[in-house]
Amino acid sequence: MSDLARSRLIREQLKPKGLRPSVFWRIAEDIPPRLYWRLVTLSVLLPLAVWWLVTGLKVVDPTFLPAPAQVMTAAMRLGRSGELWRDTVASVGRVGLGFGLSALVAIPVGLLMGSFRSLRALGEPLFGLMRYMPAPAFIPLLILYQGIGEEPKVTLIFIGTFFFNALMVMDTVKFVPKELIESTYMLGGNRAATVMQVIFPHVLPGVLDACRINLAAAWQLVIVAELVAATEGLGRRISLAGRFLRTDEIFVGIIVIGLIGLGFDLLFQYLVRLTCPWSDSQ
Repeated sequence: MSDLARSRLIREQLKPKGLRPSVFWRIAEDIPPRLYWRLVTLSVLLPLAVWWLVTGLKVVDPTFLPAPAQVMTAAMRLGRSGELWRDTVASVGRVGLGFGLSALVAIPVGLLMGSFRSLRALGEPLFGLMRYMPAPAFIPLLILYQGIGEEPKVTLIFIGTFFFNALMVMDTVKFVPKELIESTYMLGGNRAATVMQVIFPHVLPGVLDACRINLAAAWQLVIVAELVAATEGLGRRISLAGRFLRTDEIFVGIIVIGLIGLGFDLLFQYLVRLTCPWSDSQ
């Protein structure tokens, strides 16, 4: 029996028993592009269809669940008045500044903690403790220390994402093969070259994935921050709409946040493909 026939026989024997072969249920394998885009389209259209059906049949009072057309009308009204754009720019600016500063500091800190066990022993207990402290609990202190301007909102996002970013980057560095580091030393590399030219490129896909995941937490925190002493922002818009039972405006704010988040998520995926074409996580 040839090697090809033997390997084919082994694959047949290793297939799960009792399952019908199907492209849909293949574990850890790609699916055809046509099927992929059909499923993506279905994931978007199905909730919209259910929403339209429920509101069309008046299953729920329109005061509490507006129809898609009402939400679209509210979005156009807020867009024409300029309120939606001002709120969106304010929220994106706060998230961008707070999360950007967090990533700028957390990535090198996590990289060093993952590379050197001494720094990991020094920082991991404190970071692990701070990770479990709810960031919104710091709001009274931030207002007391920084007032009610933009500073406490940006600081809240920084505190709420910094420790998660640093620990996730540190955990990514832990899985760098030791053989890769030893080979660098054998070729004459020093500690700085090993960290910057070997470890960092190796963990870059994981770093970008950590930022992509933690960006969602930044959006949750900005909404909380804007509920306290903010004059602009999507969180403030949702809060005001809730006071006057303008559920259509609440849905507008939620959908806009979701679309912005989806845009950033796709951006990070593109960055992984652009900077790490060899990565399995793209």
